[in-house]
Amino acid sequence: MKPHFLFLLMLCAGTAACAQNVQLHYDPRHTLHNMGERDFLTSTVEMFKPDRWGSTFFFVDMDYNGDQGIGGAYWEIARDLKFWQPPVALHVEYNGGLTAGYTFGDAFLLGAAYSWDNSNFSKGLSLSLNYKYIQKTIDNQPHNFQVTAVWYLHIIKELLSFTGFADFWREKSPFDTYFIFLAEPQLWLNFSKIKGVASDFNLSAGTEVKLYHNFGKEGFYAIPTLALKWTFN
Repeated sequence: MKPHFLFLLMLCAGTAACAQNVQLHYDPRHTLHNMGERDFLTSTVEMFKPDRWGSTFFFVDMDYNGDQGIGGAYWEIARDLKFWQPPVALHVEYNGGLTAGYTFGDAFLLGAAYSWDNSNFSKGLSLSLNYKYIQKTIDNQPHNFQVTAVWYLHIIKELLSFTGFADFWREKSPFDTYFIFLAEPQLWLNFSKIKGVASDFNLSAGTEVKLYHNFGKEGFYAIPTLALKWTFN
């Protein structure tokens, strides 16, 4: 399960409206790291939509654990509010989810986000600093912070897209540590940008690399996925 933050679809910045997409990831964490009972599939539904007062982003993840059906679900919704010209917005966010064995403590974030995009929106970066209130923490200390970076880069006439995020936050873990790092860079090959392929064939294939430190397991580990994505215009 992955709390990926974002504005993950900042690749849509600068448009009047942005498409939704559906992703399917094969997660081989059991094969690579002997984590869990088996490898599994994760589906992700995302939407990012800017408007005259800022932007809204949400995603929903579901893990499919073989004959157990849906073994976990997680969702985030975030709103950037900006009634002024400078590139700093008020950021409000909620995170929450559950698995077959436990639930995530509800998390509420409030802070500021700075965004930069180049003139043709082929690359961009967002940085945010947030107060984070986390319910049901191990040490009963709900008041924490989170720093998030989000990026996108389209190259080779948008044939390849490199997107991702990185989160660093304070939260007491079961391993007696207080700081957690999570990043999920993605690399996509966009078939609609291949010569001879229909421009509305919005299928992409690629990978996401989950980089975790003290998140779910002590220490650092990396889990690459195999993924497909369909974007709805």
